Amino acid sequence: MLQTLYSKYKPYYSDNLRLAMPIVVSQLGHTLVHMADSVIVGHFAGTIQLAAVSLVNSLFMLVLVLGLGISYGLTPLIARETGSKNYDECGKLLVNSLLLNVFTAVLLYCFVHFGTLIIIDHIGQSPEVVAYAKPYLGYLAVSIIPLMVFQTFKQFAEGLGFTKQAMFVSIWGNLINVILGIIFVKGMFGIAPMGVKGVGLSTLIDRCLMAVVMCIYILRSQYFKAYIKSFKLKYLNRQLGTKIVKIGAPVALQYSFEISAFSGAAILIGTIGAVEQAAHQVAINLAAITYMLASGIASAATIKTGNNLGKKNFIDLRNSAVASYHVIIGFMSLTALMFVLANHILPYIYTEDLAVIHIAAQLLIIAGFFQLFDGTQVVGLGVLRGIGDVNVPTLITFIAYWIIGIPLGYLLGIKLGLGVNGIWYGLTFGLLTASVLLFLRFQKKTKYLASHA
Repeated sequence: MLQTLYSKYKPYYSDNLRLAMPIVVSQLGHTLVHMADSVIVGHFAGTIQLAAVSLVNSLFMLVLVLGLGISYGLTPLIARETGSKNYDECGKLLVNSLLLNVFTAVLLYCFVHFGTLIIIDHIGQSPEVVAYAKPYLGYLAVSIIPLMVFQTFKQFAEGLGFTKQAMFVSIWGNLINVILGIIFVKGMFGIAPMGVKGVGLSTLIDRCLMAVVMCIYILRSQYFKAYIKSFKLKYLNRQLGTKIVKIGAPVALQYSFEISAFSGAAILIGTIGAVEQAAHQVAINLAAITYMLASGIASAATIKTGNNLGKKNFIDLRNSAVASYHVIIGFMSLTALMFVLANHILPYIYTEDLAVIHIAAQLLIIAGFFQLFDGTQVVGLGVLRGIGDVNVPTLITFIAYWIIGIPLGYLLGIKLGLGVNGIWYGLTFGLLTASVLLFLRFQKKTKYLASHA
């Protein structure tokens, strides 16, 4: 039976993985920036400043995913137009997406600068942690603008099936971020030690460079000439902008409901103590790495689904989507096993504080269990996004994380005294709920399309 299943889906496995792997690396770049910040600060600046990074990353990730979600609205539209061979429409979509993303970035910057930097004083966090968190958050707020420019051109290229270029830019960007982060935090080459502010500055510089390189590449490369002929300001119009927003806004909400649940969990954990918050940062950072890998596979599923929808090839659409589910289940099973078996070793990447390591090791066992649910729910969202089904999945994510996950975590962790572990149990059940409901939605929509092929 397994041999028959493998034979049926083998072409889809290889096709999907070939498209997905560069996306996985470039998607991972977003998380590796914050991972690098955590590692550098944890080793060179201490537990209090690591807790500050945890607090800021928890708050900023909510802002980040709103921006990323809006930018993701471009990819399925480009994939669909390419499948239908409407190349002129691609350039028009790109110019409208760029304007929309820059506008979104400015709004998000204002939200952080005038809102979050004030709110952070009133959410029950340690004053010491807050003092270190504010300047770091300020740098990240500015960095959202070049990041959204980078995202525009990245999503455009990936929608066309060109996935390696953003991967290479992300790799070099992360190397620059790490090198500059160490120099600024420690204080080298005549620069005074900057502590946690240093990783904020290195992230800003890194994102500016990535935006410039990706923009120049897309506009000058021979590969994209046929697609950017209509990349002109005269094609700015409300209809195309609305088309992108109709996909991007629900995607932004989907990501924000999940990430804000984890941000809410971090704030709840911060009321327990700085050591617990630092441990949460270690565990969630490791879990975020596997999530972004899964997100890369989901993005490839979106592109393949959009292409097949444009070609009206509904049998391949469903088979390719099922293959993506198979791939993610296998991959997340391996990462779950790694988290469980190496739960006392992995935290040393971030810190040598034994109290933090002890708590983080417990959380990694829980994280091992939610790996499968996290992976399958994000692939379900990716496939549904490719066929333009975004509104019902958005409602599903809201129910799973904010009606079930966070309230249950609060009940178990705070009210019943299970502490940080109880909060993570709630998050795990939220992921399970999302995974099951999205899979049922996937089955309904793709079976309907395949039956009408």
